[in-house]
Amino acid sequence: MNQDDISFVVTSERDILSLGESLYNGRKPNEKRNDYIRQKMREIARLLITARAMTPLKSTEDLVMPTNFPHVIQAVRAVAGYEQESNSYKTPSLALKLGHSLAKVASIVQCKAIIANRYDVAESAKQFATLYEKKWSESISAAALGTLQQAKWNKPQILPFTQDVSLLHKFLATKSAMYMKDLEEKPNSTTFGNLAQVTLTQVVLFNRKGQGEVSKMELQVFTSRNRTELNPDIMIGLTEFERKLAKHFDRVEIRGKRSRMVPVLLTPDMITAMELLAKARSECQVHTENVYLFARPGVLSHYRGSDCFRKYANKCGAKYPEALTSTRLRKQVATLSTVLNLKENEMDQLATFLGHDIRVHREFYRLPESTLQLAKVSKLLIAMEKGKLSDLQGKGLDDIVINPDDEAVTSDDDSSGETITDPQQHKGSRTKNSGNQSHTLYSASLDNMEGASASTTLDNMEGASASTTLDNMEGASASTTLDSKNISNTAPGKGKAGKARCKWTDDEVKAVERHLLHFITSCKVPGKKECDSCIQAEPAALKGRDWVAIKYYIHNRIIALKRKMNK
Repeated sequence: MNQDDISFVVTSERDILSLGESLYNGRKPNEKRNDYIRQKMREIARLLITARAMTPLKSTEDLVMPTNFPHVIQAVRAVAGYEQESNSYKTPSLALKLGHSLAKVASIVQCKAIIANRYDVAESAKQFATLYEKKWSESISAAALGTLQQAKWNKPQILPFTQDVSLLHKFLATKSAMYMKDLEEKPNSTTFGNLAQVTLTQVVLFNRKGQGEVSKMELQVFTSRNRTELNPDIMIGLTEFERKLAKHFDRVEIRGKRSRMVPVLLTPDMITAMELLAKARSECQVHTENVYLFARPGVLSHYRGSDCFRKYANKCGAKYPEALTSTRLRKQVATLSTVLNLKENEMDQLATFLGHDIRVHREFYRLPESTLQLAKVSKLLIAMEKGKLSDLQGKGLDDIVINPDDEAVTSDDDSSGETITDPQQHKGSRTKNSGNQSHTLYSASLDNMEGASASTTLDNMEGASASTTLDNMEGASASTTLDSKNISNTAPGKGKAGKARCKWTDDEVKAVERHLLHFITSCKVPGKKECDSCIQAEPAALKGRDWVAIKYYIHNRIIALKRKMNK
């Protein structure tokens, strides 16, 4: 199958020409659209040539007759390189594209047949559309989509490194200043082209836009951008820094995929360069019919952002220049947004600015997930393996800290991870057995806090008259003591009563709050290091407390606070 054969079939088949005409009329004509139309027509021609060679089909109309559906399936599989043993395609995307084109051809044949009073042909084309809807997925699409998905498995996701992006930014800024000076002094096609390519790369890089969208920015869109004063009602709700940023940038709206409006932010330096390009067009052999801002002198086309990126990525000294593409830069900002833990409305704003739907953002751009799974989900799996899942009650993945080399917990007494001890009776009490340390202190789980050291339990929290709220947290005094009655506890498996707990005094409460109040308000339990630091800072007030008592005092204050807020 050579190029001349394909061209001959395209020009000789009326239905293929009608397909091209329909695609041309459906959208605004432009260079890229014309290439797309040419591609669709040649795909159908290739299918028809293959069908003629291995089936009785002879014309494009025969492809959309329901009786010929098995022959069409056979021809599509042959063109796309179907392998029956593995149920996969050599070119799966071609199989999917041919299906869409055939559905379009069936619609065209049906309409032409109705106009020509050939109702039998029109009905046949309609029945083919029904067959396509019911059978195409299981015959072609399922295996093609499976092949596409499988090709992505275990494929490394290369994202740009911050250092390389910074190098490219600095290189472009230097070149932009130099090329602007050259264009002002010697306006010609060469200096115009240099500045146009650098400015195009800067806009794409700064906004993380698709290079094709920015490349086709029209001169009229840039010159007619909205320059009215910002809405004062909205400006009142912004911070001082945000107000300065809003006045610093200009915003221009361009056409994106599916005719979606895509916003582009421009810095003052970019605007200066773009205004110079608009001013110097007539002196630099740019055709008046060329509607593009980043126009190529002497022709009616524009510079391609992908070519510009490739050119300057190799020149800027980046360690991995192949990673500096507009698509990977968009994936980088989408991936890093997961690390920032943006809210739902903030994620919507980011996806809208990038020019795609939030579902596309999550499914295709927020990659790679492998790093996040290795770093975050693995912590939860390790905790389950070590038997320390109860330690993680109320924590998110970001709050979990666990050592994968720790030994698994096998003792029933340690099943709750950390123990709640009596600070008066068992301070620092530990014994060694066969070289391994084991707790001899009795413990109680976090779900059963009746034996908690010198603090209120969750069960009697509701009766605490002086429980602390967010409003009076900082001014809490001795009245913040969460329970005024002495609580006793019996060690598990023992019949002896433990020593009575001591109520937290006013001085003790204030000493803890002076150093660890931020743990209470942020609902995070401090570790041993923070508790020991508090004791060292307040030796007089906390001489009767150990770090465990302080830790669980704060733990119970957090529980009380959460319970109060839930009410």
